[in-house]
Amino acid sequence: MAQNTFPDIIKTKEGKLSFKADNQGNQIPDFSYAGYMASEKAIPNVENKIFVPKQEQDATQIIQAAIDYVSALKPNKSGFRGAVLLDKGTFKISGTLYIKTSGVVLRGSGNNENGTILLGTGLKRESVIRVLGVDDKKLGETFEFNTTYTPLGTQKIQLKNASKLKVSDEIIISKALTDNWIKELKMDDFGAETAWIGWKKNDWDISWNRVVTIINGNEVTLNAPLTMALDDVYGTSTATTYIWSGRIEHIGIENILMKSTFNASNPKDEEHRWQAISIENAKNIWVKQVNFKHFAGGAVSVLKSAQQITVEDCIATEPISEIAGFRRLTFYTEGQQTLFQRCYSENGYHDFAVGGFGTTGPNVFVQCESHLPFNNSGAIGSWATGVLFDIAYIDGNALSYNNREQNGRGAGWTAANSVIWETSASKIECYTPPTAQNWAFGVWGGIMAGYCHWKEVNGHINPRSLFYAQLANRLEKLPVDPHIYDLGSEPSSSPTVEVAMELTKNSVAEKQTLPEFIAEVSKANPINTNASGLKNANDLKINAIIADNKSKVITQNGWLTYEGKLIAGNRLSVPWWRGSLRDSDISKASPSVTRFVPGRIGTGLTDNIDEVVDYLNANNMVALEHNYGLWYERRMDDHERVRRFDADVWPPFYEQPFARSGQDLAWDQLSKYDLTKFNDWYWNRLALFANLAETNGQMLVNQQYFQHNIIEAGAHWSSSPWRSANNINSTGFPEPPPYAGDKRIFMAEQFYDVTNPVRRKLHQGFIRKSFENFQDNSNVIQLTSAEYTGPLHFMEFWLDEAQKWKTETGKKGIIGLSATKDVQDAILNDANRAKTVDAIDIRYWYYKEDGTAYAPQGGVNLAPRQHARKLKTGKETDDQVYRAVREYREKYPEKVILYSTDGSSRFGWSVLMAGGSLPNIPKIQLSAFYSAISGMKFVNGTTFSDAVWKLENKGKAYLFYAKNSQDVSIDLSEFKGDFEVYSINATTGSVLKNTNISGGKTVVIPASEVKEKVLFVVKKN
Repeated sequence: MAQNTFPDIIKTKEGKLSFKADNQGNQIPDFSYAGYMASEKAIPNVENKIFVPKQEQDATQIIQAAIDYVSALKPNKSGFRGAVLLDKGTFKISGTLYIKTSGVVLRGSGNNENGTILLGTGLKRESVIRVLGVDDKKLGETFEFNTTYTPLGTQKIQLKNASKLKVSDEIIISKALTDNWIKELKMDDFGAETAWIGWKKNDWDISWNRVVTIINGNEVTLNAPLTMALDDVYGTSTATTYIWSGRIEHIGIENILMKSTFNASNPKDEEHRWQAISIENAKNIWVKQVNFKHFAGGAVSVLKSAQQITVEDCIATEPISEIAGFRRLTFYTEGQQTLFQRCYSENGYHDFAVGGFGTTGPNVFVQCESHLPFNNSGAIGSWATGVLFDIAYIDGNALSYNNREQNGRGAGWTAANSVIWETSASKIECYTPPTAQNWAFGVWGGIMAGYCHWKEVNGHINPRSLFYAQLANRLEKLPVDPHIYDLGSEPSSSPTVEVAMELTKNSVAEKQTLPEFIAEVSKANPINTNASGLKNANDLKINAIIADNKSKVITQNGWLTYEGKLIAGNRLSVPWWRGSLRDSDISKASPSVTRFVPGRIGTGLTDNIDEVVDYLNANNMVALEHNYGLWYERRMDDHERVRRFDADVWPPFYEQPFARSGQDLAWDQLSKYDLTKFNDWYWNRLALFANLAETNGQMLVNQQYFQHNIIEAGAHWSSSPWRSANNINSTGFPEPPPYAGDKRIFMAEQFYDVTNPVRRKLHQGFIRKSFENFQDNSNVIQLTSAEYTGPLHFMEFWLDEAQKWKTETGKKGIIGLSATKDVQDAILNDANRAKTVDAIDIRYWYYKEDGTAYAPQGGVNLAPRQHARKLKTGKETDDQVYRAVREYREKYPEKVILYSTDGSSRFGWSVLMAGGSLPNIPKIQLSAFYSAISGMKFVNGTTFSDAVWKLENKGKAYLFYAKNSQDVSIDLSEFKGDFEVYSINATTGSVLKNTNISGGKTVVIPASEVKEKVLFVVKKN
C-alpha cells in the first residue's frame, strides 16, 4: 500500500470521513476540541441570583456591585455561583465591568433594542466588559522529549522520564524559534532593508497548554492534539508542568445588546469606546447571544492567555472608526481552543481573525459571515497553527492563509496546518509554508490562489461541517444540536421537470439570512430571564470612591516639595518611537501614558496608569517626562517619506494630541487631523496620570511640543499633524515638502514663525489646551518643547501665552524655561517675562570640565544632536554641574532650578548640594532626611571648587558632601541640644548612624569616622 506524502481527508465507502496520516505520522488535527469545555458539554443555563433594575444614572458601580455579590457566593458542584440578571432598558457604562471570579454569569433580558442595552459612554478605551483572571502562572518540572520528531495532530508524546508526571497535571509544551527554522521559512527578512522587522529567535515561543489524561510508561496522552509537528532539526521542545491558581473558569456573558456612544457627525469617530468584551487569564468561558453596535475596535477579543472559549449566535454591525489596521477586529482570537459559531459581522476590517504570534489551536470559525468587510478574514498574525474556517462566507473580501511578508510589521507566514472547509469568499488565499501544510476542501471563490492542497473546489461537500463531523466521531453523540443551516438537496445541473418546477416555486421565497437564522437558533435555545424572587441590586451597599488626599506640590525655599519633603529621585522619559507586539519587545518596554494598543493592557501596550505610578515608586523615580510621539504608527519607524500604501497601520500607536477630522486622507491613509480639536483620550490619559501622580508626590514634566518633527530626517515631518497634507486647517507649509537632497527637512523657521496668522492662532489654541488640561494640578512642570533649540521670539510668544492664561484664569502652574543658554538668559534678563518663569531648566547647555560652556546658539535650525556634532561637547563634571545650578539658584532664589542634560542622572548629589530640584539621588531610608532638606540653604562664601559642599538649616540640620576623605567641622556653638550624625552611601543611599553629638560648641568629626561621602546631621527631637 502506497504511503501518503501529505496528511489528507478522504471518504470511506460508507461515506464517513477518514483521516490519513503521511509517512511521518502527521495528520490533519482534530479541530473538535475547540470551545467551552472542549465542546464536550452544552453551555449551561445558570440560575439567576440577583436582579439589576433599570438605572437612570451611570450603572457601572451598581452592576459591578451585583457581579461582586455573586462572586462572593459559594459555587455549586458544577463550579457556578449564579447569574446577574439585568433588567430591560439602557444601562450607561462609563467605566469597565470586571468579572474576576470563577462561576459568574452576566445576563441580559434580551439582545435587541427592546431588551438590555449596555451603552459604553465616555473616552475609556478599555473593554466595556473584561473577563480578567490573574496572570500568576507558576512553572514546575520540565521534561525533555525522548523522540526527535513528534507528528502533527498527535495527542501522544514520548518523554525521557515521565515518572514525576501524574494524570490531570497541566503542562505547557513549548518550542522556541530557532535561526535555522526562521531561515527555512525565509522570515529573517523580506527583501530590501527589512531585516529590522524579520523574525528573531527570541521574539516569541510556540506553546500549547494541555492536560495529561493517560500515562503509559513514558508515553503521555494529552487532552487535545498538537497543531504542529515538533522536529528537533529546528530545535528541541519541552514539556513543563504549571499551576495557575489565578486563572478563572466557567463564566458567561449572554443575551445583551452592547453599544457605544459616538459622534454622529464623524463617521470615523474614535473618541468613544473601542472594545466590547475581552477575555484573558481565563478558561471555559462563553459569550452567547450578545449583539454589538458602534464599537471602534471590536466585539469580542480573546487574548493569548484564554483557552476553551465559545462565542456563538452574535451579531456585530455599524462599527464606527477609521478604516484602518487594529480597528474593527470584530471577532478576534489569540487564544487556544476558541470556537466562534453562528456569528455575523458587517463592515469590519478583519471580521474573523486569528492574530498574535505563534498562536496554537485548534481555533475554529463555524457558520460565520462577514458582510462587505474592508479587509480579509483568516489568519493575520504570525504562524497561527490549527485554524479551521468551516461553512464560512466572506462577502466582498478575502479569506486568507498567506505570507503577509513585511505587512503587519513582518507578520510573514500567517497560518500553518490549517483548513478551509465548505467556505465561500470573494477571494480565497491558501498558501502552504515550508515545514507545514494547509488545505482547502469544497471552497468557492472569485479568485483562488496558493499552493495548498485543494480538493473539491467549486463543489459542496458532505458533511457540511468538518468541526461537527470530528466532534461526532469523537463523542459518538453530540452534546448539542449543531444547527447547521440546510442548503437543500438538489445539486444536479440537470434536474427532472418535476424537481425544476418545485425549485422554481421555492425560489419566490427570500433566502433566510444568517442574522435571521441566528435569531431562530436563539429562540430554540432560550435563556433564563426570570427575575421572580431575586435579590434586588438597589439594596446593595455601594462604596463611594473618595479621594481624600489633598496634598499639593509646593515650592518651598526654592525646592520642589511634597508634604514638606524634598522631591528627589530619577526621572523617566517616555518612549516616542519604536516598539512592537512581539514578546521580545514587550519584555523590554518601558512605561508610557499615551501609547495605545487596542484591546491590550500592560507595559509596552496600553499602560495601566496605576502601574505607571507604581513603577515610578518602585524604581525611585519622581517624575515622568512626556512628549507626544514622533509619529503615530510603527510603519514610520522605517524613516521613509513616501505616502503609505494603505491604512494598515502598525501598533503600538503613539497617540497625537490632535483629533482626526474624519475627512480626506493624511499621509498614513487615516483621516486628516483637525488642529483646532483635540484628542480627548490623549489629554485625559495625561490628566489621569497627573492626578494619580500628585497623590504620590510625583511630577509630570509636560513637554508641550516635540521639535524632532520639524528638523533632521524628512520622515520626521512627513506624517506630522502640522504638515499641510495631514490636516484640514490650511497651515500653509509648502507642499510637497522641500526635503533637502530629497532626504532632510528644515521646517523649524516656518514652524516657529508666529507672524503667520493661521499658525499663530493654532499655536495659541494648542498652548492654551496644554495649560488648561492641568489647571488644577500642582505637580505639572510645563516646558515649551522636547529638544527645544528654537528661537528667542517663539519662547517669548510661548511665555506670553502662559502669562495670559495665568492672568485670565487665576491659575498658577509651574511654567518652566527650557532652552539654549542664550535664549534662557535673554528671557531672564527681560524683567516682565522673567516673572512668568517658575522654573529654570538647564538642559541644552552645560559647563565643561575646563570651565567653558557648551552652549549652542538657539534658533539656527539645528537639533541638539546636530549641534553636538559640530561643537566640542567636552565633559560634564560634578564641580561644573554644581557651578551651573548654583549660579542660577543664587541669582534667582525664588525659582526652581532643574538640571536635565542628557548626562544629568549621574550628577544627583551635585545638583542637590547646589540647591537644584528633582536631584537624582538614591532612595534614602531616613524620613527625616527629606524633611530636613526642604529647610536648608547652601552656605554663603562657599563655591563649587570647595573640598566639602554644605547645605544647612542652622541649628536644625546640616548636609555635607565630601569629595575626598577629610575632617568635617560643624559650628554648633550657638545651638544647644543633641544632634544625630548619619553617614549616607552616595551610590546606594544606605544609612549608617555614626554617633550623637552635643551642641554649644564647634564639633569636628574626624575623617576616620566619616565613612561615606555624605554626612547628614539633624537635631534630635
